Amino acid sequence: MIKELILRNRSYRRFYHSEKIGLNNLREWVDLARNSASGRNAQSLKYLLSTDESFNALIFEQLAWAGYLTEWSGPEEGERPAAYIVMVHDTSISTNYFCDDGIATQSILLGATEAGFGGCIIYSVNRKNLREILDLPGQFEIVQVLALGKPKEEVVLEEMIHGDVKYWRDANQVHHVPKRSLEEIILRQI
Repeated sequence: MIKELILRNRSYRRFYHSEKIGLNNLREWVDLARNSASGRNAQSLKYLLSTDESFNALIFEQLAWAGYLTEWSGPEEGERPAAYIVMVHDTSISTNYFCDDGIATQSILLGATEAGFGGCIIYSVNRKNLREILDLPGQFEIVQVLALGKPKEEVVLEEMIHGDVKYWRDANQVHHVPKRSLEEIILRQI
């Protein structure tokens, strides 16, 4: 079960815009993050949730979508996310969130995948503009944005060839993601 969820949990960048996600879904997935491990149990990550189309449009404009797909500026109208979760760090609680963002994000995305949705972790964010749009108090630092929706694309995992990590799209718009072999990443077995 967990292996199937992990293999289905890909970075999706195109969605069926007409397939909505409810705030209750977002709350359930953030609750998975809330109940996940946290460094020193500080729990300094907080979340802003949006399913509102006009607010989502403002968030969308602050994001860059796929560094290796240089000719692609992001999803077109009708393929944009139905929801966003903006993850922020509350510096009044802790000066460091360690690896909590990765743990929380994986929990959220596995919950979304289990529910038939998918998402993309976006670190390439115009944080200054998004901070203003969100009207964030000074203690909050934007960590990342999770774009969520019903996936409209196929993502295929492939064996990496010649160390090339760049993902790509074929003529049918299938998204290909090279992965290193298990033998390459296990340094030693004792």
